Amino acid sequence: MTTILGISAYYHDSAAALVRDGEIVAAAQEERFSRKKHDSRFPRHAIAYCLKEADIRMTEVDEVVFYDKPLVKFERLLETYLSYAPRGLRSFIMAMPVWLKEKLYLKSTLKKELAGLGQCKKKELPTLLFAEHHQSHAASAFFPSPFDNAAVLCLDGVGEWATTSAWIGEGNQLKALWEIDFPHSLGLLYSAFTYYTGFKVNSGEYKLMGLAPYGVPHYVDLIYEHIIDLKEDGTFRLNMDYFNYCTGLTMTNEKFHKLFRGKPRKPESKLTQKEMDIAASIQVVTEEVVLRLAKTLHRETGMDYLCLAGGVALNCVANGRVLREGPFKDIWIQPAAGDAGGALGAALTAWHQHRGGKRDTTGKDKMAGSYLGPAFSHEQIRDELDRMNANYVKMDDQQLTRKLAEILAEKHVIGWFQGRMEFGPRALGGRSIIGDPRSPEMQSVMNLKIKFRESFRPFAPAVLAERVSDYFELDRPSPYMLIVAPVKESLRIPEVQNGFHMFGIDKLHSLRSQLQSITHVDYSARIQTVHAETNPRFHALLKAFEQKTGCGVLVNTSFNVRGEPIVGSPTDAYRCFMRTEMDYLVVENFLLAKSSQPEWKKDDAWMKEFELD
Repeated sequence: MTTILGISAYYHDSAAALVRDGEIVAAAQEERFSRKKHDSRFPRHAIAYCLKEADIRMTEVDEVVFYDKPLVKFERLLETYLSYAPRGLRSFIMAMPVWLKEKLYLKSTLKKELAGLGQCKKKELPTLLFAEHHQSHAASAFFPSPFDNAAVLCLDGVGEWATTSAWIGEGNQLKALWEIDFPHSLGLLYSAFTYYTGFKVNSGEYKLMGLAPYGVPHYVDLIYEHIIDLKEDGTFRLNMDYFNYCTGLTMTNEKFHKLFRGKPRKPESKLTQKEMDIAASIQVVTEEVVLRLAKTLHRETGMDYLCLAGGVALNCVANGRVLREGPFKDIWIQPAAGDAGGALGAALTAWHQHRGGKRDTTGKDKMAGSYLGPAFSHEQIRDELDRMNANYVKMDDQQLTRKLAEILAEKHVIGWFQGRMEFGPRALGGRSIIGDPRSPEMQSVMNLKIKFRESFRPFAPAVLAERVSDYFELDRPSPYMLIVAPVKESLRIPEVQNGFHMFGIDKLHSLRSQLQSITHVDYSARIQTVHAETNPRFHALLKAFEQKTGCGVLVNTSFNVRGEPIVGSPTDAYRCFMRTEMDYLVVENFLLAKSSQPEWKKDDAWMKEFELD
């Protein structure tokens, strides 16, 4: 039996994943334990969890694999600074101490950390290997996919050099086809516009995507004319005269600001129609690049299926277009598509490519619904709740499900904590906040009173997998909330009745469908199909709600407030529940009503615990 530990760390979204004979045993992001969003530090807690889940010690692991090659990354950094010299001296001076102290000597840093965590000597440690960044992404996309053979497309900010890479996956092998290198990057282009519209890079890109439908893509021609040279086959070059990310401390420069007639929006300041139109424009360009690249890859490989990974693969609007308009029979996206998933890809690369381990596909993916994190026993839960003097009742599954369906039908909001924690950025019914999608008020209540986040941001539907086509223009599973599709025409409120003559952010107040809270202003929804095989309890709750109301859909958003990582423990869940206006909390079979809890000291200081995303 071969056990391989994969690690991603030191850039953003540190994580660990453990694979045993090719089967994924455990995977988790460090942020869920450390409570620091996008934590980039050595993932000691995530590794400790993986070892515990596998019931082994560090010395029993066969190989540890890091998800990229720091020396090649350092080469790129040096070459970039040299080619732009003397510009960027300040940035260079800031970057060098970190590299010279930690990143350049990563092998010894990792060995020291692993030995400390494993309480063993360095010579007792498993073999340490290094995969390439985009190789890790490609492996995370193809090897757990349900396809025997597939084309693979990876799109992100930058790895060592690659920013876009194409692969072909056959059986247990991945073969690199071609790549686009730094500084020409679709991920960094999208991040530059994220920065310009006042959102946080590596965190706020999904806000830009959510903002796009409020705008009109007036700037598309300007972007094509000045910013990106896009070829018919989807390959591209950026005009670096407009960017500062190669050598500066910002993403865009004065020439960019002049082109778009103004400085970047100050974070947290009022959003204007300009930001909405810019969001719409860069979203159109991004979708066009991804669609063209997908068509090229299909033409070159002749493959029927496509796998996607890298941060750009979290752009579920683009994914939906590739599925509907692209040439592939089906697509599969790694749910932890960003750097966290690189830990899993690194481990799978070692098993399949390095060791020649077999890969058996059964038509189902190997991610187990992405429920790969920790679960908690009833004893652990009771201990944590008792420590906080929480009041609760314990119910059996049937009783609880029936009761929750009633609570949801009364338009109450529930914190839902059960089973294993999700791996990746999406809450998928393990650590979720749920509500009734038919309620016109649910979106604003959840955004402003519970999540403490911007009112424009849409919520996702969790739908019974067997009923997805009754509600959405989608005829297949979307278990990881990574496909956007239109709401069924029959459920929409016609434009003449819904106030769609409204403009910009006012569209938020238009009545859009019978499932108002999960229908975005362009009649779209980011869909999660819920399957009895991977999440029987969440599926049972949806069935009970359907029996009660006739509706097989719930609002599903992540269990956290803005800037906070998704809750990882019952204690995290109770704190978040008490600090917000959630009505009920469910932790496995324990039900807690807000009205029954001891008085919670109202103190806004806690909100400073989490840096705004």
